[in-house]
Amino acid sequence: MKRITFLISLFAVIGSLAAQPTKHITLEDIWAKGTFLPRGISSIRSMNDGEHYCVLTRSGIEKYSYKTGEKVATLCVFNGPAMSKKAKPLPPIESYEFSADEKKILLSAGFEPIYRHSGVSDYYIYDVEAGTFEMISQQGKQRLTTFSPDGTKVAFVRDNNLFYIDLADGSEHQITTDGRMNAIINGTTDWVYEEEFAITQGFYWSPDSRRIAFYRFDESNVKEFTMQTWGELYPDNYTYKYPKAGEDNSVVDIYIYDLEANRSIRLNTGSENDQYLPRMQWTKDANILAFMRMNRLQNKMELLLANATTGKIDLLYLEESSTYVDVPDTWKFLNDGKSFIITSEKDGYNHIYLYGMDGNLIRQITTGNFDVVDICGIDEKNQKIYYRSHESSPINTDLYVIDFKGKKKQCLNNDGRLGTYQASFSNGCKYYISIFSDANTPPIYTLHDAKGKLIKVLQDNAELQQRLVQYGREKKEFGVLTTSEGIELNYYIIKPANFDPNKKYPLFFYVYGGPGNQQVTNSYGWSDYNWFRMLAQKGYVVACFDGRGTGGRGAAFKKVTYKNLGHYECIDAIEAARWFAKQPWIDESRIGIFGWSFGGYLSSLCILKGNDVFKTAIAVAPVTTWRYYDNIYTERFLQRPQDNPAGYDDNSPINFADRLTGNYLLVHGTGDDNVHFQNALDLITALEKADKQFEMRVYPNKNHSIYGGNTRLNLYKLMTDFILRKL
Repeated sequence: MKRITFLISLFAVIGSLAAQPTKHITLEDIWAKGTFLPRGISSIRSMNDGEHYCVLTRSGIEKYSYKTGEKVATLCVFNGPAMSKKAKPLPPIESYEFSADEKKILLSAGFEPIYRHSGVSDYYIYDVEAGTFEMISQQGKQRLTTFSPDGTKVAFVRDNNLFYIDLADGSEHQITTDGRMNAIINGTTDWVYEEEFAITQGFYWSPDSRRIAFYRFDESNVKEFTMQTWGELYPDNYTYKYPKAGEDNSVVDIYIYDLEANRSIRLNTGSENDQYLPRMQWTKDANILAFMRMNRLQNKMELLLANATTGKIDLLYLEESSTYVDVPDTWKFLNDGKSFIITSEKDGYNHIYLYGMDGNLIRQITTGNFDVVDICGIDEKNQKIYYRSHESSPINTDLYVIDFKGKKKQCLNNDGRLGTYQASFSNGCKYYISIFSDANTPPIYTLHDAKGKLIKVLQDNAELQQRLVQYGREKKEFGVLTTSEGIELNYYIIKPANFDPNKKYPLFFYVYGGPGNQQVTNSYGWSDYNWFRMLAQKGYVVACFDGRGTGGRGAAFKKVTYKNLGHYECIDAIEAARWFAKQPWIDESRIGIFGWSFGGYLSSLCILKGNDVFKTAIAVAPVTTWRYYDNIYTERFLQRPQDNPAGYDDNSPINFADRLTGNYLLVHGTGDDNVHFQNALDLITALEKADKQFEMRVYPNKNHSIYGGNTRLNLYKLMTDFILRKL
């Protein structure tokens, strides 16, 4: 009833606002004023009792009741009276972690980025009972500082070496000594593992706190890439290891360090060095470490069990594919010590499987022509799994619960409302906090019991919802188009509020299109969504589609681009443009396309190969040849350039530069460690050689995200002006 009353009141307010004069969206609203930025709840952590959770605020860590959603205590006040008078004021706290007994809290501050997903920080220990803060180490910032399971120690990485501190006496112990920049990495990962396997944590405490398993990366044979940083009288050079397609990788080993014996053993991970070890974790047996091994082409994945005492290795699980095997979203060892849960696409869709620790399949838990997105919670006591999936549609992300037998499946979507759900479960899965949004609704945070019953609306973003209406009635609408090959593609479209089907409108496409990615989702995206609404207010129809190769529609749809990246994606983009061009309200002579990263690659390829369709294109930070991109990502989809040269060259924009007839804007940051500025320079060379005119903007020292200060505002002013002039 609370939920129904809330929705009725919200829709009533929105209805009253609809009659009010519309404010026009500005780029300053989006990128400077934060007009459309939703409010959220930061760093939700369930406590051990499963009855309370904590959140991070600017001033401290607050404790709430799951049963009521009400605040019951403040566990930690930053810079409050409980701090020691001798302590220096704390900088803004960015993250926190409880010790196992919840008597201590690990705090981090002063984050300094290394790459896109990693960096160093200062770490502090807060004693909950004493109310005191203490800096962990005065020897410099650390990475990945983590409590031991018994809460008596912390381990961390500094200067490519692994350390631990005994919290009882503050003594610091160095586990490795050979760490060196651009040579040896201990306890964390190299650039390409971080970027493509989404892993930076490179060490793991055993459940009994007696051992630490850690990665050692030997980067010695990986070739270096150098970027110049500008601003001083003479520019500096930044050099790091970046393995491009077909080139040497780091040699990766796994070691297990015994704290009591003060020695490490190296596991026998196989005779082949040219392989990947993208995941590891301890099983419920403190003597058994599990790790994942993949061959270089990533079409064979093994789960292996290592005995920490003897070093003996046993095969637990094997999966192979004629294309590639994705790293599982979940592989979880259950507390019974007899089984584990893993996700796999092996039946054509991503589903949940239950296996025994003997390696034998117990059962496939989810089935059907839909992809499971991820597992949100596992209730082992009641034998239930909570997961998200695309069951209602590839554009929606639904919340479900199912039992270990694959029975009693229940949809937990709020009042059956379709959109995109996320969920954070309590310890024991008695409660969960849901985050819901749809294409035109900002995030709504709600607290529920395990059956889905609403307990409390925690954050509804009603004020922002009202503001969106005040700034126009333009919204996303979804549809399906069918190409000449009979392929159905999902799309969304944003039309001017005063849309007249008897008029002709220019069409502006947004694309990404990379493998497994989805852009056509029933979810709220505050930045580009409101830029597209702004363009609609200026008289443009904005559209986005998900072509072949994208996610949410099973393995066959996603993997059809294997060994031929860019081919089907470009065909589908041209087909989508032609389909829209046939609509009586589209001006077929004014079709543009914009994309970033893979989307920049695709928008570049489209205006060249589809020069009879696209009038204008914007490419931000585009790959222009896959020969220049990293080997884990590129070889997963194309194999090595030595094995498949046509896959690299047949769809490189550089090789089609002479086909440019339309308006082209190229944007790149010189400090892009992901898609190197080299990509833009080689395309420029090809365009100049073909005597083609184009526009370009360079952002000195900016990385792949091109942000900081006024940079994003400047970029979107540039792109908006280009669209108004050229489309």
